[in-house]
Amino acid sequence: MISADTKDALARDMPQAAHCREALLAGLVLYGTAGKADAFVTHRNAIARLFWTLLDGDRKAHPIESRSPTRLQRLPTFAIELPARLRIHPPKPAHKCDRLIEIRGAFLACGSLAAGAHGYHLEFVILQTTLAQRLEWTLRSAGVPPKLTARKGRTVVYYKNFDAIVEVLTLIGAFGAVLRLEDVRALRETKNRIHRLVNTEAANLERTAAAAAAQRHVIEYLENAYGLPALSPALREIAELRLAHPDESLSELGRRCNPQIAKPTVSSRLAALARLAERVRRGQGLAKQAR
Repeated sequence: MISADTKDALARDMPQAAHCREALLAGLVLYGTAGKADAFVTHRNAIARLFWTLLDGDRKAHPIESRSPTRLQRLPTFAIELPARLRIHPPKPAHKCDRLIEIRGAFLACGSLAAGAHGYHLEFVILQTTLAQRLEWTLRSAGVPPKLTARKGRTVVYYKNFDAIVEVLTLIGAFGAVLRLEDVRALRETKNRIHRLVNTEAANLERTAAAAAAQRHVIEYLENAYGLPALSPALREIAELRLAHPDESLSELGRRCNPQIAKPTVSSRLAALARLAERVRRGQGLAKQAR
């Protein structure tokens, strides 16, 4: 939808200067004749009406002709016969504004814009290699060099970089499309940031749960081996709190102590219990308790 909406918006934006209107007409002819030199062809009614309006004095003799939808694309087709004066390729525009208008014409005639799950994409699909080279030169002269590839016998002039796409759209006056792309990017970045935070929090919770399970295992071993009353008061308190509150964090356990202790102190006491359990396993008993 973003491609169609962008084209419809640009088709309604008629250039004010006469030379810009001529450049737009020339751009539409160059890139919208579908391999034929006798007719301009498009699937968008707004673009057909723009082309017909640009014909000015030739409009009556060259009406818009509706054609049946193609079998593959299932899209309506609009064709306008070219006046004789437009059947000769014009030279490259000398003025920057006319070059930008020609790029607009190329986008309207054979361009597409997408912002899908796999990223952003702006492309121009051109039948003739010479026209693709001309468009590449025009885009390069505007300061946004594109990439080229071949697809099904056609030359594709394209961009995948977000900033380059935004720059091209800005140059041709597609400001609404730029705002929509910025909204899409902002939404995606927000979602990605939320996903990262959720994943980080989930990983932290998993680590906390695993550590708490290991601590309970140590304490239960000591309880079964000798009983918690044999522990020092400080270690006994933290051991009983961990057993009573298996899902709480170290900070929460520290606030339950009397008096309250900090998280590092809780961690130190639990580590002391782990060392004590290891000594018990090795037969050293409870002679030396960490306090």
